[in-house]
Amino acid sequence: MENPPTAPAPEHPPRAQVRRLRLFETRGSVGRCRDFALAALHDWRWLPAEDEEGRAVAGDVLLLVTELVTNACLHAGGPRELALALEGGSIRVEVSDASPVEPAIRTGQSPAVPSGHGLRVVDRLATAWGYARHEGGKTVWLEVARRPG
Repeated sequence: MENPPTAPAPEHPPRAQVRRLRLFETRGSVGRCRDFALAALHDWRWLPAEDEEGRAVAGDVLLLVTELVTNACLHAGGPRELALALEGGSIRVEVSDASPVEPAIRTGQSPAVPSGHGLRVVDRLATAWGYARHEGGKTVWLEVARRPG
């Protein structure tokens, strides 16, 4: 997928467990969001994982949270909220910010350049991702499914 769909993620199902972290400043937000996501992964029993594959998927969730929050810090004035939702075997991550600028994967960039690859990582690791504009900004979302087995 070269650019994300502009359609919003489906609504949280009524049985989904949802956690929200409101953010008021950029400084330290990446670490706070990772800690928040790590606590959720433990509470939802994705960690400690039963096998290496489970640890890898949980690690992917933490990496993807880091990428979305970092992008909000670098390109959108900082995140306003991190939301995590668990439904069945999937976790949805949503990062809201105050910028209306749509996220886009950078093309034609050398892999040797040390930055600008975050959305490409999101595109490869997430089951699905996109964004939705709303009054006051946008929400970038992604989903990660627990691997069967």
